[in-house]
Amino acid sequence: RRRRCNRPHPGLTSPRHPLPRNGAGSSFRQEFNRKKYIRPAKMFRNMYDTDVTVWSPEGRLLQVEYAMESVKQGSACIALRSDSHSVIGALKRSVSELSSHQQKILEIDDHIAVGIAGLTADARTLAKWMRNECLNHKYVYGAAMPTGRLATDLADRHQRTTQTYVRRPYGVGLLLASFDKNGPHVYQTCPSGNVHECYAAAIGARSQSGRTYLEKHHGTFPGCGRDELIMHALRALVGCVSGDGELTKENGSVAVVGRDHKYELIEGEELKPYLDRLELEGGNAGGGGDDEEEEGKDDEEDAMET
Repeated sequence: RRRRCNRPHPGLTSPRHPLPRNGAGSSFRQEFNRKKYIRPAKMFRNMYDTDVTVWSPEGRLLQVEYAMESVKQGSACIALRSDSHSVIGALKRSVSELSSHQQKILEIDDHIAVGIAGLTADARTLAKWMRNECLNHKYVYGAAMPTGRLATDLADRHQRTTQTYVRRPYGVGLLLASFDKNGPHVYQTCPSGNVHECYAAAIGARSQSGRTYLEKHHGTFPGCGRDELIMHALRALVGCVSGDGELTKENGSVAVVGRDHKYELIEGEELKPYLDRLELEGGNAGGGGDDEEEEGKDDEEDAMET
C-alpha cells in the first residue's frame, strides 16, 4: 500500500495544508494566485444583453436597443400638423389573407390620437394607461389633459422599464397627435424614454420615404386645412408601401383632431374619396423606400409587429 504524503504539493493548496503566511511561502502564494486564480474575465456581446440594467463597455444598453429595433419592424406610421389640425396616417398590416387588418390608430381622448409601430400588446397596455390618465385629469381639474404633460408622463413610464431588471422595455413607438388649449401638437416617443415634439414625424418600416416627403414639404403644412393635410399624409404613406403594393382603403387609416373638431377616424369607404384624388394625381404607387430600408418579403411576413 502507498503511504500518504503529508507534504503539500508545490502547485496546490488546501485547507489541510495551508501555505505559510509569512516568509518564503508568502511570495509563493502571491505568484501562485496571480498565475492560477486571478485571471481577467472576458465578456462578449451576448453577456451584456441578458439584462436591461447591464452596461456594455461602449456605454450602451443593448436590451433597450433591441426594443427600439422592434419599432423599425412595425408598419409605417406618420403624423403632421397645421395651424388648425393634427393628422395621423398609418399603414395597416394583416398576418394572412384570412385575417382582418391590425388596428394602428387608437383614440385616447376627444382631442388626442395615437399611432403605433411595434408590438400591439404593449401599445394596448400603454393606451389603456393614457386613457385613465386623461379621465383622472378631467375628473380632478374639469378640463382636458394637456398633451405635453401626457407625453412627458408617457416617456417617464418608458424610462422606468430601462432602469429596473424586473421588467422589459416596451417594444413600441408612439406618435401622439392632438389639439388642446395650446394649439396643435405632434409628439414622438420611443422605448428608450426619449420624447420629441415635432412638426411632423414618421416611424416604422420603410418610413424613410415618408420622412423625406415630410422634410421636403413641411413648410407648407401650417396653412393647410383638414382635407389638404390628409392628402399630405396619404402622399407620405404611399412611399412606405412595400414592393409593388398600393395604398388602399383596406390597408390605409387616417385620424384627425383639430380646433372644434373632435377625434375622427377615417378608413374604409370614408377614405376612398381621398384615395381617388390621390390616384388622379398619379401618386398611388408603392415605392418601398430607400435601398437601405428595403426588406425581403419573408422578413416582412415574419416581423413581430403591428
